[in-house]
Amino acid sequence: MARKFYTLDEVAEALAISMSQMRALIKRGEIEGIQIGGRGQWRIEDAKLEEYIERMYEEQRRGLGRA
Repeated sequence: MARKFYTLDEVAEALAISMSQMRALIKRGEIEGIQIGGRGQWRIEDAKLEEYIERMYEEQRRGLGRA
């Protein structure tokens, strides 16, 4: 099964957030990513992005008392 990895720019665009917000999510461990290459560029696997989105939906449901 092939994995798809996204750059931080791509994930930030998909979530409609700024790069500083994206970096904060990584730093706080709210979304998992890996650093690759000699320059340590971040990549986020599609499955991790989907997990993050689903977790945010679940938190929203709990906050509204619907879980």
